[in-house]
Amino acid sequence: MFNGLGMNLGNLSRISDAESRSISAENPTGAKAMGAMAEADPNGPARELGKGFKCKPCISIKAGETVSIADISGEGALESIWCTGQVGRDLILRIYWDNMNTPQVECPLTDFFAVPWINVPTDYVHKGPHAQVSSIPVAVNPNRGMNCYWEMPFRKSCRITMENRSKLDRVFFYQINYILTRIPEECGYFHARFRRENPQSFGKDYIIVDGLKGPGQYVGTAMAFGINNAGWWGEGEVKFFIDGDDVNPTICGTGTEDYFGGAWDWNVDGNYTTYTTPFLGMHQVIKPDGLYDSQHRHAMYRWHVMDPIRFKKDLKVTIQVLGWRSEHRFYPGQHDIASVAYWYQMKPSDNFPPFPSRDECEIIRYGS
Repeated sequence: MFNGLGMNLGNLSRISDAESRSISAENPTGAKAMGAMAEADPNGPARELGKGFKCKPCISIKAGETVSIADISGEGALESIWCTGQVGRDLILRIYWDNMNTPQVECPLTDFFAVPWINVPTDYVHKGPHAQVSSIPVAVNPNRGMNCYWEMPFRKSCRITMENRSKLDRVFFYQINYILTRIPEECGYFHARFRRENPQSFGKDYIIVDGLKGPGQYVGTAMAFGINNAGWWGEGEVKFFIDGDDVNPTICGTGTEDYFGGAWDWNVDGNYTTYTTPFLGMHQVIKPDGLYDSQHRHAMYRWHVMDPIRFKKDLKVTIQVLGWRSEHRFYPGQHDIASVAYWYQMKPSDNFPPFPSRDECEIIRYGS
């Protein structure tokens, strides 16, 4: 029988022997026939209707607390994740495969979903900014409904945790859909890793990711740029150093906006023009307000779904940070840059640099 992996429009008619499961606050174990078991809160909105009537749609993550939101035993694959709530860089997503001690996914929640500049005030979740993402692997919809469809196989177990690094409790809604099925030997483990440099070191390339050990394939980049100088800033090339490349990469792009699928500074009639497409986007521009918001900020993504970057031994991915200065010369920028790299590899990783502290992740805003 078909194992149910790799679902798309071309194989939806194939019947598989996979078993569908889903984890949420209403069914925290994902077990069969165990959903909607919570009792109604005597003071909650379901108090008159009782069990089964949306008694526990969300959880509260206390300040400084790390909670396990999924703990799956067996062989299978995550198919999709939806979440929302009082989200921002203070919520850290970690995923552990097959009883590993080191998380193979470790990112601020919003950066993982390619919306790095989103930060929900605790008092009023309907406020902005909203950034629409309408891609195939990741979708973010009003208001901060965050979805991903990366296929994430595991052979023994999957554990997902959420850390709240803020000083306030956070409300969090989530649904994790997965299947129990056979995983072929050639399936790699999904990885995602966050980095930030603020400001970027003068004259040095920004490292998106380094130290990847093959065999594997690189499948995506999400980036945040907070610009610290006037003028156009995105002449830098994205480079892939594959299988022992030293000074010279095997793959070298032509510019920042080109890598993310745009051209000519994203400038249409004197304005940055946003877009979100199945595999590419520059989907958010936050403009200075002339007072406290003193710089413009951009969010971009590039999913290598149709063109993964394959590596057998190792991989390093960098981007140059180049703008223009006087006399038509390049200027090495010193911006606030953050990124998430997404890839699959056969073996787990344990050589990641230390995860940034709360202060190192923080997006500075007036009144923060």
